Amino acid sequence: MSASIDDKILHTLSVAAPQAGLRLDKWLAGELPELSRSRLQALIASGQVIVNGQPAGDASRKVKAGETCIVDIPPPEAAEPAAQDMALSIQYEDDYLIVIDKPAGLVAHPAPGNPDTTLVNALLHHCSGTLSGIGGVRRPGIVHRLDKNTSGLLVAAKTDAAHRGLAEQFRLHSITRAYRAVCWGVPSPRHGEITGAIGRSARNRKKMAVVERGGKQALTRYKVEKAFAGVASLVECRLATGRTHQIRVHMTSIGHPLVGDEVYGSSIRRSGLGKLTEDVRAALTGFHRQALHAYQLGFIHPINNQSLIFHSKLPIDFNELVNTLESL
Repeated sequence: MSASIDDKILHTLSVAAPQAGLRLDKWLAGELPELSRSRLQALIASGQVIVNGQPAGDASRKVKAGETCIVDIPPPEAAEPAAQDMALSIQYEDDYLIVIDKPAGLVAHPAPGNPDTTLVNALLHHCSGTLSGIGGVRRPGIVHRLDKNTSGLLVAAKTDAAHRGLAEQFRLHSITRAYRAVCWGVPSPRHGEITGAIGRSARNRKKMAVVERGGKQALTRYKVEKAFAGVASLVECRLATGRTHQIRVHMTSIGHPLVGDEVYGSSIRRSGLGKLTEDVRAALTGFHRQALHAYQLGFIHPINNQSLIFHSKLPIDFNELVNTLESL
């Protein structure tokens, strides 16, 4: 029996005696030939296959005669991101490109877990279909990205020619990209270079790390702008390359992870916090994103060859953190 509710489809099935002993996914494939076995396995893994009132969980479990199975098929996702009317802080815009000052918390493009309300959805609405298609269906106009919880400047392309021109500058590492970060402790020396190839961590495949084999060469130049009583520092970081999580990984590799970075800095010992005032301690431990802001972006306009440079002020949360640390 099948039913449709709010565009999703519910199939209610019963196991016949001759079918007992079959793997769940194989049995379902026979009952629902319109769904592939891999699709059924994904539905089982996501808890959308209920057997006798409980999520099945395991595609390889053997079915029993008389069991009742409900398969909940969600409505199909849109093939392309939807245009959504969202506020954008625009630093520059012409017929070829747009420079956005991205707030922390905004994802660059749709991905698992973030299907909409991304920068791409906002750009599709604002640019009315003029974004470059080179980035693909899910990433129109996107030439580079900032992590969800990193704030600051980002450029997107409106035409394929602009996209190609900007992408080439990123490939040649001729784009100016400078960030401000608050890290734990004070790096020594106070200015220098961090090298080391970055690739997937062998211990946690969801994280990046400095690796000896298989990674991509990376170079970050840093300079301590202010030191706060040895507890933390305001640091400028300039990217010579652009690897995933590069600044966060490189700063962690020298023992100075970013304040608020629970992915790369949560295991670092923060000695001496008990000696700080309550306000300072709360500012440091309560900063709920990596303290990283892309404050400068410079490039050559890919169409008219004009040299462009943009600056972004520190956002309110970042500025408040720095102001509190300056009391030390």
